[in-house]
Amino acid sequence: MSDVPSPPSHGDKENNIEKSNVVKIDDAIQAVGMGKFQRRVLFAAGLCFTADATEVMLLSFLSLTLQGEWGLTANQTATMTSCVFAGSLVGTLALGYFGDHYGRRPAFLIASGIISVFGVLTAFATGYASLLAVRFMVGFGVGGVTVPFDIYAEFLPPSHRGTHLLVIEYFWTAGSIMAPLIAYLTLNTSWRLFVVLSAVPCIISGLLGAYLVPESPRWLISVGRDKEAMEVVRFAITTNGQDPDQVLDEKIQLKDEHAESSNFGDLLSRKWRKITLFLWLTWMGYAIGYYGSILAVTRVFDPDAAEDAEFHEGSPNFDYKAIFISASAEIFGLFIVIQTVDSIGRIPSQVASYIIAGIFMFALAMSVGTANNTVLTILAFLCRAFEMMGACVTWVTTAEILPTEIRTTGHAASNAMGRTGAFISPYLVRTNNPIKIVGCIMLVVHLMTALSAFHLPESKGHEMGHMFDDDDETGEQDINEMAFRYKEAEPQLKTDSSPSVV
Repeated sequence: MSDVPSPPSHGDKENNIEKSNVVKIDDAIQAVGMGKFQRRVLFAAGLCFTADATEVMLLSFLSLTLQGEWGLTANQTATMTSCVFAGSLVGTLALGYFGDHYGRRPAFLIASGIISVFGVLTAFATGYASLLAVRFMVGFGVGGVTVPFDIYAEFLPPSHRGTHLLVIEYFWTAGSIMAPLIAYLTLNTSWRLFVVLSAVPCIISGLLGAYLVPESPRWLISVGRDKEAMEVVRFAITTNGQDPDQVLDEKIQLKDEHAESSNFGDLLSRKWRKITLFLWLTWMGYAIGYYGSILAVTRVFDPDAAEDAEFHEGSPNFDYKAIFISASAEIFGLFIVIQTVDSIGRIPSQVASYIIAGIFMFALAMSVGTANNTVLTILAFLCRAFEMMGACVTWVTTAEILPTEIRTTGHAASNAMGRTGAFISPYLVRTNNPIKIVGCIMLVVHLMTALSAFHLPESKGHEMGHMFDDDDETGEQDINEMAFRYKEAEPQLKTDSSPSVV
């Protein structure tokens, strides 16, 4: 694959760039095309996703291991898991606000630094209290994972955004698969080695981010730093192997899109209130379903812990083969959703995925104790695949519908609701609740999540963050009616001929 993309096709938008001295940031990013620059950002931001997934999957192994080694109760084990999600709840609010007010890049580097440092410090925990403290701080850093996602989103040309925002999820899947592999290789030797190795992806992510990822030009424009934004755009064009003077004449300037300073209160303004509430409900439900399914699958394939977690002693006997197969289901789910998200749309993809995932989670729970291991593995595989499909599209939808000035704040607030759901999930799955009761509750949660996603607006075919620019500023027009309009939208920009990022 060549690092040098073909010149963009000269459609209407490109001709407009040639005729005008002022261009919108969307048109400038479209002119950048896809190539080496986006691959650099993808790799740095993606490894942060790998770190998040690894830290989440780590919990399902570490909690049961220390339950036996330290003699913890089931509630203490659930608290160990939930403290990470509590930290991420605080972290996502703090780092999301930081990202909107002080820049995407510093927020990205702070998040990766915190995960790296406290991930390694976990290995030096001497007791239950110190372990909770360091894992809370790991969670704080994990809460900032929305920032690298938004950085990558803001560097993507509009014509490539839908599919390539899903490509980053392959890094999450890599983390989901890597965690059981590291556990298999190290847990019988030392859980401390296990947690240190799990922190390595984020250490690499932080180093690459400091070297390869510039500040987002969309954010620079939103705070009035137009010249710096143009410098980043021209650097991206150069990195992609084109002459910036031929793509964007040196006299061209970016349209001033300076936005007023925003805060969390703006998410509940009349214009955004309904979308915000439906986003929060969708994120909370998706998190309970996604993280709950990870914990439930691990519980199902650790026979000793499945129904008697309170009195579980000694090292857990994980069925690593079944856990690895179910984790690899995310590759299958991600492949399917990448092929379909731009054809059937964001909202139908989420609704269908959450409903089907709930059905398979229910079937898995009902089959424990009666079905053989092959049937359980197939059900777990399908459950994890559809969980991944729904979760991926929810991330894409959130980044697309929010404007630049509140994107990381809004994404962080939604992620905070997700972390709240994740905080709840260990108490639902890891305590002595019968697995069949867990399955029933999870089915209801998935159905409610699908209903919430159904009421979100369809973002396919719209410019990023500009879906409702024509709406009344006071919000008198109910923008949530967009959720019921699934007709094909006319693309805002011509697709260029640049090669894919992967």
